[in-house]
Amino acid sequence: MSAIGKSVQRVDARDKVTGKARFSGDLNRPDQAYMKILFAGRPHAVVRSIDTAEAEALEGVIAVFTAKDVPVNEYGLQVFDQPVFCGPGSDKPYADRVRFVGDQVAAVVAESKKIARAALDLIEVEYEDLPLLYDPFQALEEDAVLLHPDRGTNILEELRIRKGEVEKAFQEADVIVESTYHTPAQEHAFMEPEAGLAYIDEGGRVAVAAGSQWAHEEREQVAHALDLEEDQVRIMHPHTGGAFGGREDISVQIALGLAAMRLHERGIDRPVKVVWSREESIRGHHKRHPYHIKARWGANREGEITAVEVDITADGGAYMSTSNKVLGNATLMCAGPYRIPNVKVDARAVCTNRVPAGAFRGFGGPQGAFSAECQINKLAEALDMDPVEIRMKNALREGDLMSVQTPMPGGVSIPQVISRCAEESGWKKKDGVWWKEEEPEDPQKPHLKRGKGFACGFKNVGFSLGYKDNAWATIELHGGKEIEEVIVRQAGADTGQGAHTAITQMTAEAVGVPVEKVRLITADTEETLDSGSNSASRMTFMSGNSIRGAAEAALEKWKDEDRPAVGTYQYFAPPTTDYDPQTGESKPNFAYGYVAQMAEVEVDTETGEITVLNFVSTNDVGKAINPEQVEGQIEGGVTQALGWVLTENFIQEDGYVKTDMFSTYLIPTVRDVPQKMKPVIMEYPDPNGPWGARGMAEMPFIPTAPAVVAAVQDALGIWFDDFPLTPERVVKGLWERS
Repeated sequence: MSAIGKSVQRVDARDKVTGKARFSGDLNRPDQAYMKILFAGRPHAVVRSIDTAEAEALEGVIAVFTAKDVPVNEYGLQVFDQPVFCGPGSDKPYADRVRFVGDQVAAVVAESKKIARAALDLIEVEYEDLPLLYDPFQALEEDAVLLHPDRGTNILEELRIRKGEVEKAFQEADVIVESTYHTPAQEHAFMEPEAGLAYIDEGGRVAVAAGSQWAHEEREQVAHALDLEEDQVRIMHPHTGGAFGGREDISVQIALGLAAMRLHERGIDRPVKVVWSREESIRGHHKRHPYHIKARWGANREGEITAVEVDITADGGAYMSTSNKVLGNATLMCAGPYRIPNVKVDARAVCTNRVPAGAFRGFGGPQGAFSAECQINKLAEALDMDPVEIRMKNALREGDLMSVQTPMPGGVSIPQVISRCAEESGWKKKDGVWWKEEEPEDPQKPHLKRGKGFACGFKNVGFSLGYKDNAWATIELHGGKEIEEVIVRQAGADTGQGAHTAITQMTAEAVGVPVEKVRLITADTEETLDSGSNSASRMTFMSGNSIRGAAEAALEKWKDEDRPAVGTYQYFAPPTTDYDPQTGESKPNFAYGYVAQMAEVEVDTETGEITVLNFVSTNDVGKAINPEQVEGQIEGGVTQALGWVLTENFIQEDGYVKTDMFSTYLIPTVRDVPQKMKPVIMEYPDPNGPWGARGMAEMPFIPTAPAVVAAVQDALGIWFDDFPLTPERVVKGLWERS
């Protein structure tokens, strides 16, 4: 009986329901000490001095660590541009300055959390404030202060695409639409704030247990900062209470490892634990990038898109994080999943004194898709054409060239996804043309206006633009005549989406045993080989292929009566290439997932409140390993995206975070979920995916914002080019129209 395509019970369900599961904040070891972090609390300044004497003299304080205690005072996911602690005493140039309010200045280790908190107030820090960069356009001015003087520029990354003859195409276009869009920052709002526990293990290694997304990458950064060999550092992942990209960057791991190491050097072998408050979490970890996008699209009378010109400026915040890679996605996706002969894109990510921006579900795709889908909807309006019809005329098909002048990888299904969403949403097709029936308003409630909006998109699967994406797996087969137990070692993190259940199912399928016989060992660098990050919608695709290879090797040994039969395999994804610096020509990704959505809303014109009545999301996942989990991902992704477009207003003023609590930063509740939501799973196998599976975790987020904005426009006749669509913004739009 196949283990694939079945909604088996999650492997962690019972432990999570009963409370047996241990998250980072639940971890405790005998005689442990407690850490608190001193955050800068100001956006841009030089730390002239730090006096820790009073804090160290407080009864119960074990140690206070600052920049002078960090062997190599730097870290970063793409480049090592962020100090572990900001202040004097470090060899790293310009590490004596803070660049956003969440920069860390010192760490106190004490006998209790209460004592550690009290000690923070006794640390005296002398700051010299520096000029602020409030936004990326200010940072681009010739006389702008340099946030990283050693870089010589505030630009983190620049990209461009040149395809065809754009200006000539605009001159010949029958209709042109131009708009400027702004997409806001977004807080990840995962349930579990940053937390962890560090100690020296029985092998003398610095061991750090903290929920995150890529154990081996974290080990590399911890080892670098502590000036240790990687085999002297051990990283473990307990259960992780959500991530959405927000745990890709280091948070507590280096500070914890530093404390355990330095205490050990002093003859103090005590575990050290830290748990951030919600306010510390919101101020201290990166956010979704705010994007400013100028777009000009042209089409002929038949509705064929002939030219696209886009200019993108992304606010990267204080450090690189993944701004360069996020920009790569947005640069590709700002032209949408459409066949366009002439494309010009100029894109840049820029440093500011705001909270760093980094990975967040969709990874540049939602920002690019917002401008693309709003533009094609506006073209449809200008041409008096149905929004589904214009998409079907222009949707990429097998063999079509993208904006980067290379064909899509095999398995293009965006036309099928669009048509299925239209059918599920009440669109009709007559004489080969798509059209939407208009629904009558309720005469008893004239202040309530209803509308439907349509949008679609695509999302890369896996790491892209030249990265050699790979994953390891090891499978052990135990038993006599029959396989009695299968042990799979696969380091892929599970941040709540059910990755470990899917890994278990794929292992059972690859070996040919029931799921109950599979035991998973994961996310411990001493037990597992590198499987890459639980991000980029890659985990099912990459882990599944590595598992298939390991299972094949183990079964071959089993046939030879080698007991236990052990197979290890490293899977390499098909190669990709980076953007050509002049034209953008590239093979950016090896696989994509495709999605289309319809939002139906009701807008109260008296209050500005928007209610989502109905939502349809069709998603080509290649093959649903666990359909129930896939449906959960669709529903969760849509709801999270509705928060971005409707309620979540992350406010920074003069570099200070004003919405650092859930009483001021409003994430969706059960009352904000659509009254009706239909997740539709479609299965067009990816030619390289395990059992045909594509990654899908990010897809449902991609087109939600433009679908909602289009629905509001259908209801009110007003286009909103920025959001969130708070009641105040909607009412203001109504007043400006009147």
